[in-house]
Amino acid sequence: MAIDPDFLSVLDRFDPKIDRRSSSRQRGEQRSTELGEGLVFSDHRRYVPGDDTRLIDWTVYARSDELYVRQFETERNLTVHVLLDRSESMAFADRATFESAAKIGLGYCYLFASEHNDFRLSTFGETHERLDGGAATTGALLSVIDRLNDVTLDGRADPGAALSAYAGTITSRSLVVIASDCLFDPEVFEAGVEALSGHDVLVVHAVAPEALSPPVDGEAIFEGLETDASRRTYFSPRTQRRYRERLEAHWDAIESATVAQGGAYVRVRTDEPFYDAFERAWIG
Repeated sequence: MAIDPDFLSVLDRFDPKIDRRSSSRQRGEQRSTELGEGLVFSDHRRYVPGDDTRLIDWTVYARSDELYVRQFETERNLTVHVLLDRSESMAFADRATFESAAKIGLGYCYLFASEHNDFRLSTFGETHERLDGGAATTGALLSVIDRLNDVTLDGRADPGAALSAYAGTITSRSLVVIASDCLFDPEVFEAGVEALSGHDVLVVHAVAPEALSPPVDGEAIFEGLETDASRRTYFSPRTQRRYRERLEAHWDAIESATVAQGGAYVRVRTDEPFYDAFERAWIG
């Protein structure tokens, strides 16, 4: 399967306003809490020697006979960092899991760019690889989509190492979107999310319906998604129940690990309409 960029057009009716604050020093639509000379008035404070006299509010002086200076909130740019799991398990169901996760991440990039904010998009396995070219525009997403369609999904993900390493590249408070099938050790994953503390973290857990309810009955051979291991078993109704219980327990552990580190978690199905999935995943 391949990602068709036409899916982004459905977001033109989506409200992209983001109620967030950033400390980034680039100009944009979001405002920081840093005070300085800018475009958005914040408050007054008493004048002290050394203040810029150009900031004195003479209207207030005329009313109170006291010197006050105007303070402003400097406009800052908010950045979204999208991290897509590129491990072999993401190729499940003819890459539907990867495609679903990628679309949510691309949707974030598209809306951030439309609001003149920045985006960074990378894939991760044992390490991370940045795919965007540095131009945070909606048009630049076309080349990003081409690169995503060419991504080889292989190997295993090491979220502890990859997310920790990526955290060192972020220079200001940002939104970090991690999109994955979350088939890794919850404790290792929590360590990776912990490394991103100080940022707003959203985990988008993409699930193929075939993973929850495998379309098999009776005797079957199950092959590992990221290993060469295989297992022959009789997939009886009792086995199916146990399988589902263990899978859902794993999902709960991933969610708990995310929430424990102050992150947000949302699960999307690969068979649900993109707009519906994105609307639930949007945390603006």
